[in-house]
This record gives sequence, structure tokens and C-alpha cells, in this order.
Amino acid sequence: MATLEIKDLHASVVTPEGDKPILHGVNLTIGEGEIHAIMGPNGSGKSTTAYTLAGHPRYKITQGAILLNGEDITDASPDERARMGLFLAMQYPVDVPGVSVTNFLRTAKTAIDGKAPKLRQWTKDVKQAAENLKMDSDFISRDLNVGFSGGEKKRTEVLQMQLLEPQMAILDEPDSGLDVDALKVVSQGVMDVHERTNNSLLVITHYSRILRYIKPDYVHVFADGRIIKTGDHSMAIEIDKNGYDVYMKGLSQ
Repeated sequence: MATLEIKDLHASVVTPEGDKPILHGVNLTIGEGEIHAIMGPNGSGKSTTAYTLAGHPRYKITQGAILLNGEDITDASPDERARMGLFLAMQYPVDVPGVSVTNFLRTAKTAIDGKAPKLRQWTKDVKQAAENLKMDSDFISRDLNVGFSGGEKKRTEVLQMQLLEPQMAILDEPDSGLDVDALKVVSQGVMDVHERTNNSLLVITHYSRILRYIKPDYVHVFADGRIIKTGDHSMAIEIDKNGYDVYMKGLSQ
């Protein structure tokens, strides 16, 4: 189990034209075993928050702090954060030619645990997790994300989560590009890990449809690089019906 505290987080994205401020004071606390959802319009800073929390080098923290289990990880490297139990399922996972899914997973598991998993049990675990996500038997022998469809990439991210069992998982638009059936499979895969490990989740999404399956304890409306409203699961349904305008009124005043 894990806790995540985000305190007055300000961050900029590094561009050829110079640093561009994106986050303007994000405050959020995720308790042990809690599920939080961040919703907001395009360009509000939702994905920037996810990548900043994971330690992506393109995003520079200019103010504030990030604490995982009470330990300050603001300046920690991405691999240090991962070994501490922080996991990011990316919206657009990168292709890794020449590295198979199974080899990537075993390398990641070894790095996090500090020792390689026993091969026979590991092979069994990978096969079972892939079957749960309704992946073809030859899927794990393919190069990571190379030629994968959007749905296959999302399932691969959840496959990692299933096997690595992170304490704190950040899911950046896990419903992007999924049809109805794939959405159910991916959501169930996420919830299987949550129910088995009681880990904490931060789900970033535009729409409430995935929140029918991954039901959050708290929903946060994100705009102008910060959280402007917090509510329960019912707020996600209201957003689907009425949009974000009601929350945006007076924001620039």
C-alpha cells in the first residue's frame, strides 16, 4: 500500500522555444488503497501531471514537492520512483524494436525486485496474465509496442501492471482508443491488481465511461494547470451530461 502527496506543484515543459509553464499549483493527497480520477478539458495539464509525477525529463518541477509514502521524490530519477512502487501507464507508449514483451517484463521485474524471477514460475505468470487480458499466445514474443494497435498497447501497459504489482499506479487516459469490449478487459485487469494488492490508483481521463468499471473514491476537475473542484463519483456523471463549463466559470477572474 502507498500514499502520494502532491504539494503546490508547479512545472514547465521543455520546448525548443524555452520552458513553458503548465502546472500552476497542484495539490492532491491519495491515501492507501484509494482510487482518484482526474478529469478535464484538453490542454488543462492532466497528462503533464502524470509525466511530472513519473519523473519524465522533459517536465521540469519549478516549485512544490512530491512525496511517496512520506518520502520526498521530487528530485528522484524515473527508475528510482519505479523501484519505490510508482507506475505510469502511458497514453502513448513508445515502440521498442528488438526487445520482446516478455524480455522487457522480466528485466523490469528484476530491476524492481532486485533479483530475477524464477523462469518457470515467471513464464507461467506471464502466460496467465496475458490470457486474463485476452491476448494471443504469441503476443508476448513480439517486439514491445512495435506494430501494436492502440488496444494492444493499452493491454500491454496493464499486463505490466499485473506482473509488477505497483503500489501507486498512474493511468494516463487508459480508455483512449479502446472499443467497448477492450475497455471492459482493460478495466478488469486494472481492478484485478487493485483488489489483489489494495494499491492506490490515479486515473486520468476525459470521459466517465471507464469510471463505470474503475469506480473512483474521488473525482477532481483539472483546469488551468491545477485542480479546481473535487467531488465523488457522481461528479463524473454530471460532467458527461453538462461538460466542464459550469466548473470553469470565474476561473480566469
